[in-house]
Amino acid sequence: MSQVVATRSINITLSRPSSGSAPQRPQTFLKPPTFASKVFQPQGNNDESFKASFTTCHVIDARKPTPTEVVPVSPEDDQKIEEELQHLRGLQQLGDTAVGMWSKPTFRRKTKIVCTIGPSTDTREMIWKLAEAGMNVARLNMSHGDHASHQKVIDLVKDYNAQSKDNVIAIMLDTKGPEVRSGDLPQPITLEPGQEFTFTIRRGVGTTDCVSVNYDDFVNDVAVGDMLLVDGGMMSLMVKSKTEDSVKCEVVDGGELKSRRHLNVRGKSATLPSITEKDWDDIKFGVDNQVDFYAVSFVKDAQVVHELKNYLKSCGADIHVIVKIESADSVPNLHSIITASDGAMVARGDLGAELPIEEVPLLQEEIIRICRSMGKAVIVATNMLESMIVHPTPTRAEVSDIAIAVREGSDGIMLSGETAHGKFPLKAVKVMHTVALRTEATIPGSQMPPNIGQGFKNHMSEMFAYHATMMSNTLGTSTVVFTRSGFMAILLSHYRPTGTIFAFTDQKRIQQRLALYQGVCPIYMEFSDDAEETFKRALDLLQRQGMVKEGEEVALVQSGRQPIWRFQSTHNIQVRTV
Repeated sequence: MSQVVATRSINITLSRPSSGSAPQRPQTFLKPPTFASKVFQPQGNNDESFKASFTTCHVIDARKPTPTEVVPVSPEDDQKIEEELQHLRGLQQLGDTAVGMWSKPTFRRKTKIVCTIGPSTDTREMIWKLAEAGMNVARLNMSHGDHASHQKVIDLVKDYNAQSKDNVIAIMLDTKGPEVRSGDLPQPITLEPGQEFTFTIRRGVGTTDCVSVNYDDFVNDVAVGDMLLVDGGMMSLMVKSKTEDSVKCEVVDGGELKSRRHLNVRGKSATLPSITEKDWDDIKFGVDNQVDFYAVSFVKDAQVVHELKNYLKSCGADIHVIVKIESADSVPNLHSIITASDGAMVARGDLGAELPIEEVPLLQEEIIRICRSMGKAVIVATNMLESMIVHPTPTRAEVSDIAIAVREGSDGIMLSGETAHGKFPLKAVKVMHTVALRTEATIPGSQMPPNIGQGFKNHMSEMFAYHATMMSNTLGTSTVVFTRSGFMAILLSHYRPTGTIFAFTDQKRIQQRLALYQGVCPIYMEFSDDAEETFKRALDLLQRQGMVKEGEEVALVQSGRQPIWRFQSTHNIQVRTV
């Protein structure tokens, strides 16, 4: 197995039915509204249904204090963290009086890692090493490279998936979007505070005091007094005046201006369409190569998502759409945008350029909360290990940033320049893997699964996923599900059971797609017509691979949109001993 095995948290919280009065219910689960939720005022209120789920239960706190040590998080400490986790497992078995029933199963890292593939990692050797280090999704950034270079990466990932027996990598195509960039310069220009500098829509201009912009409506989109940011805030200029074809600015924060730098206006989004002509060419390229996900840049409203999904439907392409939240215009439309999509990416770079930076962590928490309430995938991206582009170890703030994204419940965490063109791509993945694994080991287990809201209320499957999670958390078991569409495995993932979700499918495309979802271990296996034979083969495979042990119990769920070996109206949960 390519990923380190870890135990779940030592702290156990067992839920029991009770007739206790309301004041006896645990208050620790009832999280107060966040500042972000007050600001954005989400449509609909699920708080009452969330609170109602606790009216018939109380919690027995069975925590056993155990001495623990802080696990180092540098890449060289992989062996140390494994020894520490083995130590924690030993303490757990010594402390639990009913090990057979209440001990917790081992599991792999749950939070998935998205790696951007670029010049540092676009070889066969590096793709294999990244997969072994913990990569779950390979991201193709269409802002760089051409179709030939991306085709090479797609072919390499597909070769890996064909050869790997116990791991699979999904492919995500990230569109360039309507980026506003400065033009070419013969050499970098140093801008000093107080200096005057001009941006013009005239083509081919590149002097010491004036440079072209690739967007004809740039002059109309900015106003006197606007703050213009270069590279997300590396430099800033105040707009002083403008003419028909030029914008004159005063440098506020100086620096070195190079060719083709990204430009933002604080608090404003460009009026360009979210999907450009280049993006449509790239999307068709993705259809031809059967990628698993599109990450669509600068989505401002749900109409963009509907347009893309209609196009994919007309092509007969089964590709999920992840919306990138990175523009000021997208924030008021968060609910409708995420509802129309299959998931969201918190693209903190441009988001922090168009909005005040102090809003970014609040938006991150809000977007994760909305996605989880709707049963959608969510990825936290940008600057997670930025210092590791040039340094072999991360800053402590970056380590904390990863841990926060994991604890907030993100499905995936993403590396951009760190793996695309950084000096230490493998070390960056190992750091992300180790920090996520260590953080997950401290998240309390065996608690009430979240009420994920109205997303799946029309499906009986939601109730079974909820109770399967309750059963898995209480008994300390992993969950086994069989799926041809991925629906039930994704639904279980968003309830966040403490044990691993082993998702068996006979569809290669579904196996790859499930690689993104938190806690899901997707496994390809041919199904037979006989349910019992398939169940037995699945459990035997898990035992051979060391994912479960003989005598261990697993929760087996038969539910979902497409019935397999059951009647349409029949759903069930079983507990089986391996």
